[in-house]
Amino acid sequence: MIKLNPKSSQKLSYFILFLATILAIAPVIIIVFIIVKNGLSAITWEFLTSMPKNGIREGGILPAILGTLSIVACAIIITLPIGVFAAIYLNEYARDDLFTRVIKLAIVNLAGIPSVVYGLFGLGIFVMFLRLGVSIIAGSLTLSIMELPVIITTARSALNNVPHSFREASLSLGVSRWQTIKYVVLPNAIPGILTGAVLSIARISGETAPILFTAVAFYVPRLPHSIFDQVMALPYHLYIVSTQIPCMSRKVIFGTALVLLLLVLTVNFVAIVARVYFRRHRKW
Repeated sequence: MIKLNPKSSQKLSYFILFLATILAIAPVIIIVFIIVKNGLSAITWEFLTSMPKNGIREGGILPAILGTLSIVACAIIITLPIGVFAAIYLNEYARDDLFTRVIKLAIVNLAGIPSVVYGLFGLGIFVMFLRLGVSIIAGSLTLSIMELPVIITTARSALNNVPHSFREASLSLGVSRWQTIKYVVLPNAIPGILTGAVLSIARISGETAPILFTAVAFYVPRLPHSIFDQVMALPYHLYIVSTQIPCMSRKVIFGTALVLLLLVLTVNFVAIVARVYFRRHRKW
């Protein structure tokens, strides 16, 4: 067995870690490069702002863009308050008893369920039982259940990272527990909570199976007017144009993929900027 001195061992460790990082990042860079190279020429003002034509072989993808934005926005509006309040209860109020352990186990189980199962659940509960129909609200409720574990887990971690001395100092001044959470704990936990929101938005923006059963259609010749309308969405639209339509232009396929990628990156960028802003104004 070859023995290395500490300096050589450290260099070898750095090299292995660097190589592992490159191997993890390289496929992402290659995928992004291929999408940008093949799809950039399709990105025009007409492609982004016009309706599909000729059996969606021509025209633009405006309904799919607006449909994706509406579903994701409704889902995060529903999920974020519920997830944060659940995290507050679990981290600040709940005792370590059987009930709390059951809730934590349910959260873990929710995170491991395949997305197609969420879609079937949404079809059975929201579309059929509650009679919401195939609509934005049905798809948003389905996605909100799917992203709850991420929101709750990251919010709990963010709340737990706030120093306990902050709570003790606030409570020692005669402030109630809820006021302590509202004015001391939550403001300092916002960067971590936004991290959870970013991760959940990035995940649900590209999901196809859940909205396939609950929200989207092959083609909708109009823009949505309410949350009870059926819509088009970029993930499902990309699946359709790439697999179900013969002789589809490769430029359009990669252009749609590029728009979806840019949409997710834009949302992530906005959330990251907000997180950096709140982190800089944090008092610790």
